[in-house]
Amino acid sequence: MSEQLTLSAETRDRAGKGASRAIRREGRVPAVVYGNKEEPLAIHVEEKALIKALSSGHFMNSVVMIDHPGGQARTLPKDVQFHPVTDRPLHVDFLRISEHSEVHVSVPISFVGEDRSRGLKRGGVLNAVRHELELVCDAASIPDEIEIDLSGMDIGDSLHISQVKLPDGVQSAITDRDFTIATIVPSSGMTLDTEDAAAAEAAPEAPAEAEGDETKEG
Repeated sequence: MSEQLTLSAETRDRAGKGASRAIRREGRVPAVVYGNKEEPLAIHVEEKALIKALSSGHFMNSVVMIDHPGGQARTLPKDVQFHPVTDRPLHVDFLRISEHSEVHVSVPISFVGEDRSRGLKRGGVLNAVRHELELVCDAASIPDEIEIDLSGMDIGDSLHISQVKLPDGVQSAITDRDFTIATIVPSSGMTLDTEDAAAAEAAPEAPAEAEGDETKEG
């Protein structure tokens, strides 16, 4: 289960680009907390603390508790804007949620069992169509990652969402199709060999000459 993070925040009295630039010069990042049928709350958080949370690798699918002068807000990060050149965080949107809200999150995929995949052992290549899964689950039970086992997969095999065992209480957010997550494909060299073999098999065999059946003209 994804761990809970905590960020200390101060409220913002002023809005606008000028006020936001002034906040950033002080090493802070403007942010807003919204949702759950409450008024939006304009805040700013320490840039260093935010960068540390972002470096966890699962910030966007973690519950973040925002400690502010008016109390505490349970949130889920929804968007982080970054500077196009420096990559410094410029603004964060937090969605206010209750403890057991049903949330929509993107959770990273971890592929396991490569050593038990016949196709990969034969020299095939894993083609990961998706690196994350869009899931719906309880806010208190967000998975860190979803393990997907490649054991037994051969070249040409595809793995679909219907074949993935999700944790209890977790469902795919995409329900209208059985989408592909990964396939095992031949390497370029293997593709060429396969085509050559198929062409040779399809070619007509030359008739064999019968021994001693040559006709002499005289």
